[in-house]
Amino acid sequence: QVQLVESGGGLVQPGGSLRLSCAASGFSFKDYAMSWYRQAPGSERELLCAIPSVGNGISCVDSVKDRFFISRDNTKKTAYLQMNNLKPEDTAVYHCNAALKGTFLRTVSGDWGQGTWVTVST
Repeated sequence: QVQLVESGGGLVQPGGSLRLSCAASGFSFKDYAMSWYRQAPGSERELLCAIPSVGNGISCVDSVKDRFFISRDNTKKTAYLQMNNLKPEDTAVYHCNAALKGTFLRTVSGDWGQGTWVTVST
């Protein structure tokens, strides 16, 4: 059974940091590109960062690229999102996704599961 399980969210003050984890199972993790998304209340889901299966090519959108960092550990079948200098506008539910040759495990209209909530507030 293919699974992507996010964890590591929580309540953090502005300026704080969190590291999210995405534990993968049921597929060949090392062969898949991984990505992180978020969806704030009342907003569309947005892509944040992506990391290929091999090599360089890590990328993040401009709004977070100086604060968020994506990484992966193939031995642990886990992808991470390090988030620094968090802002209230980072409050959202965060999800990961996996893709092989352009085919994503989680689709636009599919079930993305609970994800992990990040709340940035005083």
